[in-house]
Amino acid sequence: MTHIDEQFDLNNAALWKEIEHDFTKSEDIKRRSLTFYQDVWRRFRENKTAMFSLVFIVLLTATALFLPYFWRYTYSDQNLEYSNVPCRLELYEIDGTGASFYITNDYNVLQVARDGTLGKMAENTGDNLMTRQKNFVLDGKDIKVDYSQYFAAKKKLYSLRRAAERGEKVDLPAEEHKFENMKRYIVTVDGKEVQPSLRVWNKSHIFGNDALGRDIFIRIVYGARISLAVGFATALVCFIIGVLFGGVSGYCGGKVDDAMMRVVDIINTIPTLLYVILLRVLFDSGGLFTIILTIGLTYWVSMARLVRGEVLSLKKQEFVLAAKSLGAPTRYILLRHLLPNIMGPIMVTITMMIPNAIFTEAFLSFVGLGVSAPIASWGTLCNDALEGLYTYPQQLLFPAAAISLTILTFNLLGDGLRDALDPKLRK
Repeated sequence: MTHIDEQFDLNNAALWKEIEHDFTKSEDIKRRSLTFYQDVWRRFRENKTAMFSLVFIVLLTATALFLPYFWRYTYSDQNLEYSNVPCRLELYEIDGTGASFYITNDYNVLQVARDGTLGKMAENTGDNLMTRQKNFVLDGKDIKVDYSQYFAAKKKLYSLRRAAERGEKVDLPAEEHKFENMKRYIVTVDGKEVQPSLRVWNKSHIFGNDALGRDIFIRIVYGARISLAVGFATALVCFIIGVLFGGVSGYCGGKVDDAMMRVVDIINTIPTLLYVILLRVLFDSGGLFTIILTIGLTYWVSMARLVRGEVLSLKKQEFVLAAKSLGAPTRYILLRHLLPNIMGPIMVTITMMIPNAIFTEAFLSFVGLGVSAPIASWGTLCNDALEGLYTYPQQLLFPAAAISLTILTFNLLGDGLRDALDPKLRK
């Protein structure tokens, strides 16, 4: 108390002067009035993660729709000379000519410019399978690729593994480590051994090529078309069937509700994989329509249950009783009174269904029950990359990353919508 007395003179009348109140301004509106959806948009914009997810999805959709029309390759264009060419290249340079080349995994010589533009294969002048050597000519220079030491070491490793299986004492881990770190081939130009002198990015095919020489980047873009089409079409089917079915079931109640929910239970007990097999047999082919139909037939039941529960909680509210008293028909009450009040949970559920549908399509295509070749899907791209997983890991990395990022952004978008539509979080 003494400390306060030292700072302020409590006997000073000015400290105890009554504050003036202007009661005429007590009804002033401090900020502009917002509708429910305007307030939702305001809160959604404040969520930076959700906004980033929305921008990513819009850009991905625009890229999948329009980029293939301007790209120089299509998803089915093949060039076997570029088979399994990666996105990062180690180049050998030829002194005096300015030419550079890349050694493919098939021990062929591919001419590559210093900026990473792929050229043509060098002329093959001899392929000796006995000595494990290949000879080429590029810009008047003789190039020899000797991979005999690698095959000899590989043969030795196989024999050591068989010896270890027979119980002989062999330092197998050391031999395997030595084999994994040895050079696969020796390159000579006019009899002189050369080493890689330059590392560049593949300018012609930014994500590299697959086993048939197809551009991986544009195939991933086409795969985005398939995945997004499945996701959005499934969401539309779930919205139409699920909302209609669940709304009628919840509003009618009684025996109608019991019968309709038993139908939902029966559909929900049948595995999705069985649906796919039956529909493929029925339509005698796999395609985008079959995938959408299959996923749509199984995913709408969760939407129907959600809508039914919301309608059951709202149909006894005063505004519904008032509409009934005024003679409003059932369709009008459902469409104009009940559905607008449950659009928040419906939108969040639809947003969460899209990544689930995308993952399901990728899984079905991965196991061979999805779209048919040569149509590119993220699942088929992952399946095609399995054979060369250890040699060409980038062929699996890029489509897997596309699936993961897309599913992640849709989930983050759904979380942002849920927070924005929750009136309890309104500030």
